[in-house]
Amino acid sequence: MLASIRSHIIEPVRSFNRAARLFLLVMLIYGIIYSGWQLFFNFYILQNGFSRDFLGLVNSLPFAASLIFGIPLGRLSDRIGRKASLIIGLLFYIITLLTQITFRQPAVIVISAFLSGVFSMLFIIGQAPLMVKLSDGKNRTMLFSLNYGLQTVAGAVGSLFAGQLPALFGGMLRVKADSAAAYQAVLIVSVLLGLTALIPLWIMDEPTSPQPVTVGGSPSKKPSFGLTAMTLKMIAPQVLIGFGAAILIPYMNVFFKYSFNISDSLLGILFGLSSLMIGVGTLIGPHLAARLGGKVRAITVTQSSSLVFLLLMGFAPTLWLSAIGYLMRTALMNMASPLYSAFCMEHTPEHEQGFVNSVLNLSWNIGWAVGPFVSGVVQQNYGFTPLFVATAILYFIAIVLQWKFFDTVDRMAPVAA
Repeated sequence: MLASIRSHIIEPVRSFNRAARLFLLVMLIYGIIYSGWQLFFNFYILQNGFSRDFLGLVNSLPFAASLIFGIPLGRLSDRIGRKASLIIGLLFYIITLLTQITFRQPAVIVISAFLSGVFSMLFIIGQAPLMVKLSDGKNRTMLFSLNYGLQTVAGAVGSLFAGQLPALFGGMLRVKADSAAAYQAVLIVSVLLGLTALIPLWIMDEPTSPQPVTVGGSPSKKPSFGLTAMTLKMIAPQVLIGFGAAILIPYMNVFFKYSFNISDSLLGILFGLSSLMIGVGTLIGPHLAARLGGKVRAITVTQSSSLVFLLLMGFAPTLWLSAIGYLMRTALMNMASPLYSAFCMEHTPEHEQGFVNSVLNLSWNIGWAVGPFVSGVVQQNYGFTPLFVATAILYFIAIVLQWKFFDTVDRMAPVAA
């Protein structure tokens, strides 16, 4: 057991270069931004008097924007480099978040939400290709998993910390802890802390890229038919999982708040624990993939197990049972995400990784572009029950497709440069 931990966890982590460590620091800080935003933005909008339909629209617009501009942004990332993509994307993403919580005009909020999707997509697209460049075959799976895990650990700390802030700022501002002003203060602090992520990102060195594979003496700039076919197979499960997640996950705080009357403090603890469990789970992911004989097998096992806890969360009669379902579902489902990302990048040529990663994100965002809005309408009329059932069905179909498409491919040699 100790030898396995050493070979699959300790040694890969020790082998990370300086740039890889700086990248992980960037993503650790980024996780703090997202946790505070995810925890209280919905409440901020609702407490300002906006309807759930408007909230659904605002939550959908970033994904609609990334859906529209995803492929051009992927090509832009291939052209300007991964580091530049991350710097530009993160800086302007933070600006658009601040705009959404500074102005109360619906038009300004809507436009800012849309632009946040553009810049967040540019920031996201460059991450996976950059991690491929910062790693090798021995530590790549661990870098992908640790990146995902550290973000969730940061989310755990951020959620635990942010959960106590509404009461603190409410007292300082002499308003109620659940008022729009208190939530706004928490969101501003969380977002401004994220600016510090630009420091390690700026000093990080991006490795040079090898020359693209040549065809007929000139660089090949278009994906081959085989790559296109593989990419289409990668897309299908992402569309299903993305839509299933989009109609449910953005409203977990609303589900617990209004189903069990949970306090803000306890909600922060619950979200913090879920992030912490994801962080631990992602460290287990590389070990599980090695034991089961491949990333795809590990993905299938973890995602299939999560379905039981998804249904437990949605239909449990008590808070503690639903919370257990939430924690276990979150850990198991998200454990597979970095493994799938690493698998896709390993089976994509380096000069096409920005494009393919943008297409994969687009496939995820197809569901997120409409899912939150659809979910808001369903919640208003039927509650959460149909959403839990639909998500479970979509996840199950996606798991079957992943196994059918990639179990054999996973045992082939990676094609990434």
